[in-house]
Amino acid sequence: MDLTVKTLEGKDAGKVSLSDAIFGLEPREDIIARVVRWQLAKKQQGTHKAKGRAEVSRTGAKMYKQKGTGRARHHSARAPQFRGGGKAHGPVVRSHAHDLPKKVRSLGLRHALSAKLKAENIIVLDDLVAAEAKTKTLAGVFASLGLTNALIIGGAEIENNFKLAAQNIPNVDVLPVQGINVYDILRRGKLVLSKAAVEALEERFK
Repeated sequence: MDLTVKTLEGKDAGKVSLSDAIFGLEPREDIIARVVRWQLAKKQQGTHKAKGRAEVSRTGAKMYKQKGTGRARHHSARAPQFRGGGKAHGPVVRSHAHDLPKKVRSLGLRHALSAKLKAENIIVLDDLVAAEAKTKTLAGVFASLGLTNALIIGGAEIENNFKLAAQNIPNVDVLPVQGINVYDILRRGKLVLSKAAVEALEERFK
C-alpha cells in the first residue's frame, strides 16, 4: 500500500510503499493482548511485601497456659488472627515476568502496525529534524499536522534538537526504531514513522 510522505511543514514529499506483510495483516486482538500483557508484566516492579508471622516484631511467648482457662488454645501473638500479628499468605517480592515466544512478539508488533494503518492513524514523515531545540516551535508544528496524541518513531538515532524539543510536549512520545513496541503504539492515537523507520522495519521483518 502506498502512503503520501509529508514534511514537518505539512508539504508532500513523494510516496512510500508499505509492505503488506507488516502493515497489511487483518489485526487479531488476542495476539495483541498477549503481547501487551507480557510487556506490562515484565515492567511490573513486584516490590510489594507484607510481613509474615516470622517477621513481625512481637514476642513469641505462649499467650497463656494451654488448659484450664476455658478459652481457645493459642500460642504466639504473632499469629495472623491477632492485631499486630503477621499477614497470612501476603504478597512477597517477586518477578511477574513470563515467557512469550519471539514469533508471537514479532507477530503482535505487525498486527499492531496493521491495526493503526487500517484505522488510518499512520503518518509518514520525510525526516525528523528540528532547526532549533525549541519546544514551543515544535508543538506548533505538531498542532498544524494534527498530532496532539502521538508516538513518533525515528531512525536508529533521533536528531538531538528534535529529541530535546519534543520531550516536554504532553501526550507525544519519541522513540528510535529499535524501541518500537506494541504497548506504546496502542496507547497513543497517531503513529508517526520517519522514512528511515519504515525502511528499518521492512529490513527487520524481511
